[in-house]
Formats: sequence, structure tokens, C-alpha cells
Amino acid sequence: MNAANRRRDDAIADFSRRLVEVDGTVKTVYVAGTGPAVVLMPEMPGISPDVLRFARWVREAGLTVYVPSLFGVDGAYPTAEEGREVVRRACVSAEFRAFAGGGTSPVTAWLRGLARRAHAECGGPGVGAVGLCFTGNFALTMALEPAVIAPVVNHPSLPLDDPAALEIGDEDARAVRDRVVRDGLKVLAYRFDDDRWCTGRRFAAYRKLLGDAFDGRVLAGSSARTDPPPFFDEVVASPHSVVTAHLVDEDGHPTLAARDEILAFLTDRLRRPGQTASRQAP
Repeated sequence: MNAANRRRDDAIADFSRRLVEVDGTVKTVYVAGTGPAVVLMPEMPGISPDVLRFARWVREAGLTVYVPSLFGVDGAYPTAEEGREVVRRACVSAEFRAFAGGGTSPVTAWLRGLARRAHAECGGPGVGAVGLCFTGNFALTMALEPAVIAPVVNHPSLPLDDPAALEIGDEDARAVRDRVVRDGLKVLAYRFDDDRWCTGRRFAAYRKLLGDAFDGRVLAGSSARTDPPPFFDEVVASPHSVVTAHLVDEDGHPTLAARDEILAFLTDRLRRPGQTASRQAP
């Protein structure tokens, strides 16, 4: 696929578009597929065609994918400056805690409610949660919801100003750690080795919190796509998005292998033999 075609905006025509209310707050959510549910959160600066490509892979794996709109223009590849403006708005929004000391982002309470609803709609043993970049750690915080049993933390970038910190309040961190220990959850995570937004110090903080339950996998930055969309090329300016903007869709490539590992992690935990039968989301 050439660069011009790869960067074409996505009409999202093969997803149902819903308005979902949780505790009085309404957000747009794109839903597709059958089987147990996975909540796939967008990376900065929004639900790009690359995020939607990953969502379709989740759908093709026999799962129902829920993609909530949290920022940006749904389906678009923004310019670098448009992306910067999305970041600026998110950083001052009351829904997000982008900087150290801010604690847990309030939007994760809404996301946990979405996971509960998705589980009720789709059945199965539980729900997967996949965070990307700005939302990377949200997948961990969502494990405070008992329905979430398969958290995937991809290149978590928050807090932006402290590479050794995690975007989570102390009380929530203890509660997540207790849940992981009590229920035997595993947390799968990915980053590139030279990612300036998600460093080895951040993965070390996850390991300190979660111990052996944290499965942090590191890819060589040299394996990242070299011609990502403008925001990633000009603003992110380092290998970062393992299974979206910096993925190389070629057989045998390390980033495609990471995609396959994530899909296997989700299907193994959500489609276990003998569990409650799944059903299509209405």
C-alpha cells in the first residue's frame, strides 16, 4: 500500500456509531464484531485510520471491539499542527491528568462503565482493554472494573513530564495491584527501545508496581515504520506506536508479530472453552 493511500481518512462505515451514556456523560463509541468485548482506546491525536485498522484486526479475531471517541477528529489523519492543538486541549481538559502528580485521569471512570456495559452486551468471561499512547495506562486503571480481565498497555506516554512515573493515583495503584494479585491478572505491554515518550524507566515503574504480572516487551526502534503520518513524524519524532502508526504491515515483521501477540493474549483470555457463550452486541 503506498503512502498516499495509507494516509486516506477513514469513513468508519463498517462500524455502528452509538451515543453511550455513563453516569450522565455521553460519548460516541464505534462498535463492530461479534464475541466477547474489547475496549480499544484511541491514541493521540484521535481515532486515526491506523487505530481503526487495529480495531478491524480485533474484530477479525472473533471479538467485539468498542472504540470510544475521546479527542480529535474521528477517522482523520490530522496535520502536525492540528494534532498539536488536540494535545493542547487534552492537556487542559478536566478528563485527563497529563502531568506528574495529577493522579488517575477521571475519564477512566467512564471507560470502566463502558466496559461493564460491553460485558453485559457481549457476554463471555470478561472484557479486554487496550490503551495506546495517551490512553496507554488507562487499560491498567480499567482493571479496577472486575469485568476487565485482559489489559494491554501500549507505549503509555503519561505523565508527559516524568518518564519514571505512572498516570495513576496512589490509592488506585494499590487497588490495581491487589486485584492483579488476587485474580492472577497479567498485564501485557509494548514499547520501542528508543521511544522518548515511553522509556525504560516507565516500564521499570510498572514492574515495581505489578511484579511478574507485568509482561513488558521491547522492540528495537529500528523496526519502526520510517514514514509515519505527519503528527508522528513531526511531533512525536521517535519510534512510538508499535501496532498503529509505526507498524510495518509485512509478514515476519516485529511490529506485526506484536500485533499477533496482542490478539492471541485477548482471544486466549476472552474466548476460553467452557465459558459463558458470547453474543453479538445489539
